[in-house]
This record gives sequence, structure tokens and C-alpha cells, in this order.
Amino acid sequence: MDFCPSEWIWKQIRDADARGDFERLEGAGRPLPPDVENTYDELWWVKRKMAREGMSVLPPTLALRKEAEDALEAALAAPSERIVRKILAEINAKISDMMFKPPPGPPLGKKPYDVEDVVRRWRERRAASGGQGGTGGQGGSGA
Repeated sequence: MDFCPSEWIWKQIRDADARGDFERLEGAGRPLPPDVENTYDELWWVKRKMAREGMSVLPPTLALRKEAEDALEAALAAPSERIVRKILAEINAKISDMMFKPPPGPPLGKKPYDVEDVVRRWRERRAASGGQGGTGGQGGSGA
């Protein structure tokens, strides 16, 4: 009599089913997760871990676009003009780099911020909220 692995496997499955081994499995009676239905993806575990951790990966240009918007909001809410200028200098350098060395993905759609325009808006916002709209150590030169 020849040994047939598939028959032996099915016998093991039938025996386990008869013992009730499959009734105590986690998720018994519930549908399979939707990602199981998809085609095989080598990075399935990375994607599941990132989803569980609330992480996402954006193309570099979209990530910088989001970072630029966040930087503008941070600059407009900054406590001093010096910090406004520092935030804008950092993000403008990143935007300029991306403009001259574009990575793959959608276009950036951003240009460096006009520092003086943002500082003017920052001063107006501070004045409207009753805050100090001073120069933050810039000596009143505005530059």
C-alpha cells in the first residue's frame, strides 16, 4: 500500500473536526477579514501593522504638502516673530529642495512661502487677538 500525503492530511482534518478542535478557534463563526480575499501581497503584514498603529505612508510630495500646511499653521500661531521666521526658513528649504529635485509621485504644487507676507499675517493675527505683535528680537527691521 502506497502512502498518499493528501489522504493522510484529510484524515487529520476529519479527526480534528470530529474532536471539535475547529470549534474553539479565534474568530469561529465570523467572516474572514476583507484583506484575506485580495490577491497575495508580500507586504500584507506591514500594511496590517501600519493600519493597526494608525500609520500611513504618503508619496514624498504629498507628505511635504501636508508638512507645509502644518508649518504655515504653526508659524501663524508662533509666540514670536523669530520662531515664525525659523519655521518658514526650514519648510522653505524643504520645498525648494523638492522643487529642484522632484521625486516620483504627484507634483508638489507648492512654492516657498513669502516670509514677509506670512510675518505680516502673523502680526495682524496677533494684533486682532490682543497679543504682542512685536518683532521678537528682530530690532524692528522686519528682515
